[in-house]
Amino acid sequence: MKILIVEDEVLAFIRLKKMVEEISPKPISIEHTDSISSTIAWFKENKQPDLLFLDIEISDGNSFEIFKHISIDSPIIFTTAYDQFAIDAFKVNSVDYLLKPIKKDLLELAFQKFERFHINQVANSTGDFSQTYKSHMVIKLGQKIIPLAMDEIAYIYSKEKVTYYCNTKGQVFPTYTSLDKIQEELNPTIFFRINRQLIAHKNAIVDIKTTDKSKILIKLNPNYSDDIVISTEKSSLFKKWLTS
Repeated sequence: MKILIVEDEVLAFIRLKKMVEEISPKPISIEHTDSISSTIAWFKENKQPDLLFLDIEISDGNSFEIFKHISIDSPIIFTTAYDQFAIDAFKVNSVDYLLKPIKKDLLELAFQKFERFHINQVANSTGDFSQTYKSHMVIKLGQKIIPLAMDEIAYIYSKEKVTYYCNTKGQVFPTYTSLDKIQEELNPTIFFRINRQLIAHKNAIVDIKTTDKSKILIKLNPNYSDDIVISTEKSSLFKKWLTS
């Protein structure tokens, strides 16, 4: 997936790039421009990016000027220190409008919106409105093939470079498919990426506690061997997901 970030502040670009690399569910290539003129030139020389992060007030003017010179079909996440441009932003292919300094949990929500935006765009262009996410995972154990329905999966975790499915009965099935790849095939309204090692089904969460540092401790059924802590940055995102 190719991402273009239009940002004229170097430190802001570095910070956003780092967060995007941490959050993106897919392998990404990030490119950068820092002005209206360089962005117009970039679009004339390159294919449209899969996603555009667009700062509104940049070094040589207001970035809405770009739309007067070129056509942009890419979904856009606007980034700005000002909120008065929101109405203009949603007149184009806007996925979200993030105020600086950008918070990681809000950026994660923006990525979820982007995923839905992209899926809808593909469906609209092909006329295919069928189920987007898999209903089963197929696990191979030697010569044996095991279909595992999504509602049978309690959680999926990674340990020592091997990924494991744990079903609702506590049975564990290994796979060499990466957790990142599996996440692409999961419905994000049902499964939540707790951390780099663990994805949990909503129905598997049986206990939730908040610490004094705004972190969240959760318990899964079947029991997961390690302590499960949701970071302060992810806690608000998790709460929104849990109640959606």
